[in-house]
Amino acid sequence: MNVLFTSYDGLTDPLGQSQVLPYLSGLSTKGAKIHIISFEKKERFDKHTSIIQKIVADYNITWHPLIYTKQPPILSTIYDLLRLHKKAKEIILKNQISIVHCRTILTGIVGLHIKRKLGIRLIFDMRSFLADERVDGKLWNLQNPLYKKVYNFFKQKEKECLLQSDHIVSLTHAAKNEILKWDLNITANKISVIPCCVDMNLFDANKLNSTNRNQIRSEIGISQEAVIFIYVGGIGTWYCLDEMMEFFSQTKQQIPSAKFLIVTAEHKNIVLQSAEKFSIDISDLIIRESPRNKVPNYLNAADFALFFILPAYSKMASSPTKQGEMMAMQLPIICNDNVGDTGDIIRKYEAGWVVKNFNKNDYQTVIDGIKSNQQFDKNRIRLGAEEYFSLEKGVEKYWQIYQSLQ
Repeated sequence: MNVLFTSYDGLTDPLGQSQVLPYLSGLSTKGAKIHIISFEKKERFDKHTSIIQKIVADYNITWHPLIYTKQPPILSTIYDLLRLHKKAKEIILKNQISIVHCRTILTGIVGLHIKRKLGIRLIFDMRSFLADERVDGKLWNLQNPLYKKVYNFFKQKEKECLLQSDHIVSLTHAAKNEILKWDLNITANKISVIPCCVDMNLFDANKLNSTNRNQIRSEIGISQEAVIFIYVGGIGTWYCLDEMMEFFSQTKQQIPSAKFLIVTAEHKNIVLQSAEKFSIDISDLIIRESPRNKVPNYLNAADFALFFILPAYSKMASSPTKQGEMMAMQLPIICNDNVGDTGDIIRKYEAGWVVKNFNKNDYQTVIDGIKSNQQFDKNRIRLGAEEYFSLEKGVEKYWQIYQSLQ
C-alpha cells in the first residue's frame, strides 16, 4: 500500500511531532509505505531536521520537506500549492501511489486536482472549517472585497473536497453532525471521526511518581504545598489568554498558594503582558518551553489543567491536542463549552469543570469546587483519554480507511 500524505504544517512544528508523525509511524508498521510532503518553517527546519530524519528512518516513511513561504499573503500560499502539486505528481508517478491523504483544505485543493487528473483515491482530512476560522479569528474581514472573494473560493473548494473525496475525516462529532446538515447528500458512513489523539504510553502518570513530581516542582522553584494550574501549548488567536489570566487572578485571591505554570514555545512577553492586565505578580507565573517528551513531567507536577478557547462557530470542528494529554495524565480540567466535543467529553467522564461563560460567577463555581476539595476519579479521567483519544485507536481507524480504499 503506497500512500502520499500532504501537510501544510511542518513535521518540525510541535503539532507535526504530536499530530502527524505518530499516526503515520503507526500506519507504516501496519504495512503502508508512506511518502510525506510537508511545509517547514526555515528556522525550525534548520534546528530540528535531524530529529525528524531519525524518526522517519526507523519506519517505512520517506520525507519530502518543502520550505514554507510566508510573504506576501495569499500569493505565497498559491506559490506553495503550485510547488506541492509539482512535487506530489512527481512522487505519485515514481512510486505507484494509490492513496493521497490530504491534511486540511489547503493541501486538499491539490489532492482534488490530482484525483481528477490521475484517478487517485483521496482522503480529505479536513481538521477544521478553515475559511470560517479565518473569519471568526478576525484574520479575514469579509467587508474587504478581496477577503470576501478568498472566503468564497475556500468554501467552494471545501464543498468540492467533501463531495468528491473518497473518505472524509473530521476531528469532532459536532463538525460531522454540522456537515450532515448541509445540503450535500453526504452519507454518515463517508465521515469518520478521529480526534487529536494522545500517545497513552508517553502520557502516563503511572510511569511517573511523587519523586518526579517533587523534582520538577523544585526545578521550577515551586513549593510542594503550592496549588499548580497548568496550561500547555501555543498562545494565539484561539486561546483566550486574558480570560485564563482573569480566572487565575480571581483564584489567587482566594487560594494564596496558587501558581500558574505555562508550558509554551511562545515568547514569554505575550504572557507577561496579559498577566499585567490583571495585576498578577510575576512570581506566581512559571513560563517554560519543553520538548514534547518532557511535557508529561510538567503535567505530573500540576494539580489542575486549564485552557479556554474562543467558542466561535468554526471551533465546533476543533479537537484540542492538550485535552487528551491532560486527561491521560489524570488531571482534572477547567475548560469552556462550545468547542468541538470538549465539554461533552469532560461531562461524560466527570473529568473537571466546564465553564459556560467567561465571567466571575462561573469562575467562582470552579474555585468553590477546588476550595471544598471536590474529588475526581483519576482512573475515570484516564479511561476517558483511553476510550476517546487513544493514539492506538486513532491509527486503527485510519488503517481501516486505508484498507477500504484499496
